[in-house]
Amino acid sequence: MTFSIAGQCARTGMFGVAISTSSIAVGARCPHARAGVGAVATQNVTDPTYGPRVLDLLATGLDAKTALAKALEGRPFTEYRQITVVDKAGRTASFSGHKILGTYNVSEAADCIAAGNMLKSGDVTARMVEVFGERAADHLAERLLRSLEAGRDAGGEEGPTHSAALIVAHDQPFALVDLRCDWDDVDPIATLRRLWTDYEPQMLAYRTRALNPGDAPSYNVPGDP
Repeated sequence: MTFSIAGQCARTGMFGVAISTSSIAVGARCPHARAGVGAVATQNVTDPTYGPRVLDLLATGLDAKTALAKALEGRPFTEYRQITVVDKAGRTASFSGHKILGTYNVSEAADCIAAGNMLKSGDVTARMVEVFGERAADHLAERLLRSLEAGRDAGGEEGPTHSAALIVAHDQPFALVDLRCDWDDVDPIATLRRLWTDYEPQMLAYRTRALNPGDAPSYNVPGDP
């Protein structure tokens, strides 16, 4: 039903998640990242509150495994949840309840963790973390998206996917990248790739508009002097 990768760029300190699923609007529920703190993906039968909860615990100085374990304490329905975490030291943690759907797997590597359920095969997540490590000099968004594409190409989900999302947090409380395909009948990851291709050249301009509008480039819209 879902496959994802959460990762950190050790060079820049960015955190992010790339994710795709069979249901609508995965970006509204499942990926979470916070500047200087970490990244979380919460999936399968999703409880979106795990994302902010784990990030809050990481922000207190807990490592990924301890934060995730504490977030799960006393919570109902954990048997349905699949959650992955990466912290600011690049450490990872995961939880997959015993009622996860279909074939599921988790793969970990330096600074990243991939997980999925209802997968075509367990090889999907292994391929995702392999690709994440191939081009460490690339922007984190590009690395995450390439990993998601690799998961799709390795078989992806058992059935079709319909939505995909890509988020990256850097050094501000707002996201540097927050791109979503809420529904696509053919290939939401390909749609996400087109969005990233269009957004990347404008990405830093939007950051500048927030931090120092006087230095921002022209908006290039009707009525802009």
